[in-house]
Amino acid sequence: MDALECIMTRRTIRRFADSPVADEDLHEMIEAVRMAPSWANTQCVSLVVVKDPEIKTALQGTLPQGNPARNGVVEAPCVIALCAKKGLSGYYNGEPATPFGDWFLFDAGLACQNLALAAHAMGYGVVNVGLMDQQAASSILKLPEGMVCLELLPLGRPAVIPEKAPERKPVAELVYENSFGEALRSK
Repeated sequence: MDALECIMTRRTIRRFADSPVADEDLHEMIEAVRMAPSWANTQCVSLVVVKDPEIKTALQGTLPQGNPARNGVVEAPCVIALCAKKGLSGYYNGEPATPFGDWFLFDAGLACQNLALAAHAMGYGVVNVGLMDQQAASSILKLPEGMVCLELLPLGRPAVIPEKAPERKPVAELVYENSFGEALRSK
């Protein structure tokens, strides 16, 4: 599958088949994360691969009851905890380089997308779980000071694959030419 097909056909997977993630496949997905771009190549992202059922259950407890990904955390054969070191990305000489400060969320998003696309290309699926108690998850994972768990990604073979992506905004509401509000003239 080429890159555009992978992007266009990837879906959020919340239900997982009862089959393990092959170690070779997991290592390829980790390589995809490792190759994600980051601010000044600071590489602030780390992963914790969770397969232990007790730890997955504890992580599930960090999600609110209404979170639709809650069951996926324990149902998936493994959960990738996407973590980042704060105060590294977006800094030069220990000072924020832009008015936005720490860029760890941006770098984590790039890494997360690489993981999701690599997983999809290999026949796996993930769901991005950010609605959770990050502090509690960080504690469960025994993260060091300055490192935070940003999201959980239950990973496995899809039990159900949504046929269609949710409705997206039209291009005219997303893209402008030369200045905000000026319609894009080319298609």
